[in-house]
Amino acid sequence: MSTTGKVIKCKAAVLWGLKQPFSIEEVEVAPPKAYEVRIKILATGICRTDDHVISGAMTTKFPVIVGHEASGIVESIGEGVTTVKPGDKVIPLFLPQCGKCSSCINPNGNFCAKADATGKGVLSDGTTRFTCKGQPIYHFMNTSTFSEYTVVDETSVAKINAAAPLEKVCLIGCGFSTGYGAAMNTAKVTPGSTCVVFGLGAVGLSVIMGCKLAGASRIIGIDLNKDKFDKAKSVGATECISPKDYTKPINEVLSEMTDNSVGYTFEVVGSLETMVQQSIHCLMKREVDPFVCLGRA
Repeated sequence: MSTTGKVIKCKAAVLWGLKQPFSIEEVEVAPPKAYEVRIKILATGICRTDDHVISGAMTTKFPVIVGHEASGIVESIGEGVTTVKPGDKVIPLFLPQCGKCSSCINPNGNFCAKADATGKGVLSDGTTRFTCKGQPIYHFMNTSTFSEYTVVDETSVAKINAAAPLEKVCLIGCGFSTGYGAAMNTAKVTPGSTCVVFGLGAVGLSVIMGCKLAGASRIIGIDLNKDKFDKAKSVGATECISPKDYTKPINEVLSEMTDNSVGYTFEVVGSLETMVQQSIHCLMKREVDPFVCLGRA
């Protein structure tokens, strides 16, 4: 039986308030309005950003359905949608692409004006498509993938290859693109360079893949957990070390083992101490005019 144009009842993980546990609830998901897409979510990852909502480190409205790293199949579309059709495999985008705002038309821009940066929790028309126990449930980052069905604006969905394995490509929605993009687009790693990656989780592994494709000749992975080393090497790390094996600061170790030639470092732990005391300090020393660093013309 077709569900097009009908309210769908399904399961979702709802956060009712700050620092509360997820609650698996039956929610009602309204049909998509004009320029909206309803998606059947078939795979979703868990990102630290989702935890930021629980802890209050990231502002949003409650109750809310979080989740932003997913893949699924288009169930139905609203009037005016042209980029996808029912049955298409897609990835929801927590950073939309309207193609019209100043950021989208700038080749260096990556933060569309339609992004929900302030935690409004609603779609473009200012309303939500979720209800539970008779009350509205807010959206998260235009996606809300911790639900069996979700509704997104057309600008927040990307069609993918029909042969793509959804349980793997869901990571492209955040984790992979964050790490890979850091190496390829932000740092612009150069061929023959030496790179150091602090933290060998999903994002760190994605950084390594980006560095390898960019042509880095030496990619050193850093993690306290040595069980991660084999996987890191399988995707491109040339060597891996643990700070536990050294008595001196790891930045000094890296400077010595590379003859002070580290060109790029990536802090993928999320620790200010790691970033400032280790990652930055292991970079090669350069003769730099401090006034240039301060932006002197």
